[in-house]
Amino acid sequence: MQTILLLIISNTFMTYAWYGHLKNPSLKIWQAILLSWSVAFFEYYFMVPANRIGYKTFSAYQLKIIQEVIALSVFVIFAYYFLDEKFKWNYAVSFGFMILAVIFMFKK
Repeated sequence: MQTILLLIISNTFMTYAWYGHLKNPSLKIWQAILLSWSVAFFEYYFMVPANRIGYKTFSAYQLKIIQEVIALSVFVIFAYYFLDEKFKWNYAVSFGFMILAVIFMFKK
């Protein structure tokens, strides 16, 4: 559970670092890069411990798939509320396939 919580926090910072500047297109590219890199520091601050702790329980493959599903989940919320983008049916189907990938990955 600690790994999952750290991954959620990390991906929240990551999503903002990668996409937050889109809300302000008047930023010069160097300003967007500087802003993104300053936020990305906190992503790594949580991601590295998440992976170190998680690797005691999960394989690297499992950690990566879990991280991707968390990243997509955080992104959906971010895009909907922060960027005011609509969530379409084909996005939901794609997301469902990612959930199926997680379920399939943990099968013995």
